[in-house]
Amino acid sequence: MSILSKRMFSSVARDYRSQCGLELCLSDCDGRIVMPEHTSPVENLPAMFHLRCHNLNEAVRWGEPHIFFVAPGIMSWIVPLVEGTQLQGGLCGGCILLEDDAQSINTAVNYFVGEGAKRADAVAFVQGLEVFEQERVRGVVDNLYESFYQYSGWNPLKLKRNRDQMIQQRQIAEEIHTRKVEQNRAYPYDDERILLSLIRVGDRAGARKMFNKMLAAMFLYSPKPVVVRARAIEMMGYLVRTAVEDSPLMEPLLERHMKWIEQIVDTEDFDDLCNVLSDALDDFMNSIFLQGVNPVSSAVSKALDYIAANYTEQIALEDIAEAAGLSTFRIAHLLKEATGKTALQNIHYLRIQEARRLLEQSDLSCTDIAYETGFGDQSYFIKQFKKWMGITPAKYRKTARVA
Repeated sequence: MSILSKRMFSSVARDYRSQCGLELCLSDCDGRIVMPEHTSPVENLPAMFHLRCHNLNEAVRWGEPHIFFVAPGIMSWIVPLVEGTQLQGGLCGGCILLEDDAQSINTAVNYFVGEGAKRADAVAFVQGLEVFEQERVRGVVDNLYESFYQYSGWNPLKLKRNRDQMIQQRQIAEEIHTRKVEQNRAYPYDDERILLSLIRVGDRAGARKMFNKMLAAMFLYSPKPVVVRARAIEMMGYLVRTAVEDSPLMEPLLERHMKWIEQIVDTEDFDDLCNVLSDALDDFMNSIFLQGVNPVSSAVSKALDYIAANYTEQIALEDIAEAAGLSTFRIAHLLKEATGKTALQNIHYLRIQEARRLLEQSDLSCTDIAYETGFGDQSYFIKQFKKWMGITPAKYRKTARVA
């Protein structure tokens, strides 16, 4: 049985298009596009299925439409379709580009290529997006929600119940926060959720920018070293807890989290703390980039965790298979199915991300970076970097430092 009739979907989509100029998609509960029949290949990437599925469940949990990042600089939203207590699917409000500049477009294209899209498809998809001001988004989302439930006549009891519960929790949290403010000036807790959202879509530059903003806030609002360290531990705890809640298979992060806490406690000054937190953030991002919120098997989780811990070394498929407890053929198949990338592509992905960091933050030569990241050979490193990023490492360094 179809989630919606074509007639109903067409009516809602037509009104939506006339209001905001965006195209609507209908997805099932697993995040697969049901209507329209023909969409961009980018919309049908496994990573996009997982992303829609996760955010559809988040929308139900919060009892309202959910807004999320699809890729660096690209935002989307989803309206849960609930009749009574049953989730039927979701209305995806399309993707919008927040900034119309060459650098942000190139970053988004490279993200989709990293998730398995052909570069030509990724370029066509990103360049075809509407440029939106973020302030417009909430009004568009709310109108879509109201429009659908007016057309359908459905009664989303489950959403209403969940929303009431969340409102109660928010009111309690706001009261607690208000009392904290009376004792100490406000700390921007909402930034932690934004940081995690940027990490999930692989926006390293955006995540670091938000991270630095939070470090400044820690020092500004609580300059005492012991309080700053407490804030830092609290921030890393939030990131790890949320990651584990999304996927219990992220449990290995808990062990690394304990090591981060020990290092944070041992820091002597604010500069030392910043360096430790920067390393911890990179380690955390590596795990999230690979495993994200995808519902992978325990074996795949072990394989990805092994890759995240050893990607700068020479890793053989046999090593990964041994870590996962499976044959090389089986783990290769499962990795491709779960992540959309081969084992080698997952390794290269992390190496390229680390290379980007070194190009942005260090004066190491391309030869040194090739060895630091595990490529070993400078020409091979340059070839792979250009394949993933669309430009050479030298041009990337020049562009990144000008920005």
